Amino acid sequence: MADGLTISLVVGSFHQTSCEIMVKKARSTARGLGLQVRDEVWVPGSMEKPLATKRLLERSVVDAVVVLGIIERGETAHGRVMGQAVIQSLIDLQLATNKPVGVGILGPEILPEQIPPRLAPYAEAAVKAVHAMLVS
Repeated sequence: MADGLTISLVVGSFHQTSCEIMVKKARSTARGLGLQVRDEVWVPGSMEKPLATKRLLERSVVDAVVVLGIIERGETAHGRVMGQAVIQSLIDLQLATNKPVGVGILGPEILPEQIPPRLAPYAEAAVKAVHAMLVS
């Protein structure tokens, strides 16, 4: 168990209905692992996730952050480039703060029909990843 440890969620609102499923799963997984979800910060899209994550990681009461969202396949390479930049920024924040960041971002380049079956598993895996890093 991880009693006393708190996590926060950063969630993209661009795919709000789908992300609400992810948030529900992240909260239930955290509860099952003994983690308290302290904050739930919704941002417009993936590009805003690193800044919101940084602000949360700077709080002494936050032990880890789980980032949830979707980067769908588009007609250009924009999503792939954005996904790489966002993930790299989240890795850099994790290393700079020595606090885990769980990434539950579907994509980039995920197709609409691939999204529904992956929502809960990605959210669950992201919470389990930060839990593993917090208790190790």
